[in-house]
Amino acid sequence: MENETHFINRSGWLRAAVLGANDGILSTTSLAIGVAAASDTRSPIVLAAMAGLVAGALSMAAGEYVSVSSQSDVEKSDLDREMRELSEFPEEELEELTQIYIKRGLTPTLAKEVALQLTAHNALEAHARDELGINEITQAKPLQAAFASALAFLCGGTLPFLVAIFAPIKNMVYLQYGFAIVFLALSGTLAAGAGGSGKFKSIARICIWGTIAMAASALVGYLFDVNVA
Repeated sequence: MENETHFINRSGWLRAAVLGANDGILSTTSLAIGVAAASDTRSPIVLAAMAGLVAGALSMAAGEYVSVSSQSDVEKSDLDREMRELSEFPEEELEELTQIYIKRGLTPTLAKEVALQLTAHNALEAHARDELGINEITQAKPLQAAFASALAFLCGGTLPFLVAIFAPIKNMVYLQYGFAIVFLALSGTLAAGAGGSGKFKSIARICIWGTIAMAASALVGYLFDVNVA
């Protein structure tokens, strides 16, 4: 029997990478579109895209690290509390684990035996997984999330930045939007493939919301209608 392919073990870095890539594309494109809608020269558009690219990558890394670190702190606090309870109330904790297995469908006798064996093997691991829902796959990894998010943002944001450098000024807004939709569709396809989900749903979701974000940015530029030299 061949080993099954599962995607849940990718959930931590995949979430951060998808968020980073999409945000890189959307943020940088939206900045470029907003400035291009109010300017007829290339320099401010390129400068805005570059500033957004650098600031966005650093912001994504910091944000991911702080948020995932907060999750990690909560997990550590729960594990420390569980360790104390296992030390002070071993019988009560064993009964709690037994009841969890009974609720999952085991008979009381089998549930007690399973709880005894898992407690003997690694009591904290058993309670972390079955009582708290913490395991190696879902456990928070701040550095991994921060690195994946920042790198993905840079990869995504570099694409509209290149468009800002090489696309004709006259059609900059439309070309930024057109290329962004292509980039977002590619990002959605890659994310769906890595996560094992439906490609059409992933692409449609990201392109629709991306269009709304870019349209709002262009509207701001047109409303101000300032000729940036």
